[in-house]
Amino acid sequence: MFSFFKSDPLKKLNKDYSIKLEQAMHAQRNGDIRRYAELTHQAEKILEQIQALETA
Repeated sequence: MFSFFKSDPLKKLNKDYSIKLEQAMHAQRNGDIRRYAELTHQAEKILEQIQALETA
């Protein structure tokens, strides 16, 4: 009945993914390669979750 109140997990994951990629870009520009690698890895994990939801 109130399904329109439920948040879309795919939308949230896409937002989190883009935020992580932006943070990684800024870390790379600042020369913090370790932080860049860490954020890129986190973004890849989020992308895997997105792909799992899309195929399900």
